[in-house]
Amino acid sequence: MKNRLINIFTLMLIMLLAGAIDASAAVYTWSRYNLTFETPDGGFVTYNSNTRFEVQWEDMVMTVQLYSQDKGDEKKMLTENLQRKALGYSMYDLQNGKIKVKGFKKTYSINGTMPDGSRAIIADLVSKHQNLIVEVTVNYLFGNRETVEDMIKSFAENKTQTPNHERKRQKVQTKQKAKQQQQKDKKQQEKPQPARKEKLYDA
Repeated sequence: MKNRLINIFTLMLIMLLAGAIDASAAVYTWSRYNLTFETPDGGFVTYNSNTRFEVQWEDMVMTVQLYSQDKGDEKKMLTENLQRKALGYSMYDLQNGKIKVKGFKKTYSINGTMPDGSRAIIADLVSKHQNLIVEVTVNYLFGNRETVEDMIKSFAENKTQTPNHERKRQKVQTKQKAKQQQQKDKKQQEKPQPARKEKLYDA
């Protein structure tokens, strides 16, 4: 009986810790464009430039690409662009999305199935405050749809600040500082983490 209670308590503790880890998020900031968005923690950044960002997990890849708005029929241009991109990926079972992102003028999206059987969604977020379209593409395994939509809906523009167009320079760490940071990171990994703020590359 005692062993059974210990096992139940241990299982409950593991479930609580797992829930806390799943709830953690990374918060990214693109200060040049006053953009922020959230993703699940634990992603590995594979590309980071002044107009493109890519992060991947074991079961998901997200790419963010920035474009300037073209003059003309916005709805026609963006919906046709999404169709072309989806067909370029050889996606099938295509459906126009109904996702909406608060704070943006309009959101156009399309979703479907990739040739390998995984799912994909492409969304164009049209800025209200600057000549900018934020295109978010996520390739994911079945069952992650809610997480994907949460990531897209997390995009926000800080309209109260003037965009920062100053060139950002990366700081180079000494070996000693890098070692201290590694030790600090190791300790932090042993406990559930709150949302982490990240800065994207600003050219």
